[in-house]
Amino acid sequence: MATAKEKLTYEQYLDAVGTGNAAFVQELQDYMLANKGKATFEVQKTNRLGSYKLKQRSVFNLLLRENGLFVRIYGDNFAAYPDFLQTLPAGMIAEISSSGDCRWLTQGKCSPKCGGYDFYIAKEHFQKCRYNCFEFLATEDAKPYIKAFIEHEVGSRN
Repeated sequence: MATAKEKLTYEQYLDAVGTGNAAFVQELQDYMLANKGKATFEVQKTNRLGSYKLKQRSVFNLLLRENGLFVRIYGDNFAAYPDFLQTLPAGMIAEISSSGDCRWLTQGKCSPKCGGYDFYIAKEHFQKCRYNCFEFLATEDAKPYIKAFIEHEVGSRN
């Protein structure tokens, strides 16, 4: 395994992802490049990270961990597509629910730069940290929703 913070090429990252997720990662890569996104890849202490930015701001990260491929979406413009959040499957909503609460929103602590995400899905109120709120395991059921989520976010930023 490579050392911490070592840069990777896209091909090295794709090889590490393995055949089960390679097509999905390629689909996200193609989509972001078509929309003028930038990608970087590196090895960190606990995972391999793929980071995608648009106009200097993170849109999503790919986190390859021992227990699978996770996609962390920075849904900063989720208010522009509120109906989409209502379509998320129960498993993805459970992942949102189990993510950390935003201490800035709930206790006035932490960084005001984060600001967190404050939203409803159905009647459930969420006040979650932006750094792990929309972090989903890339299961076959979740992949189409993850891609649609990214498309909504990119569309709202362009």
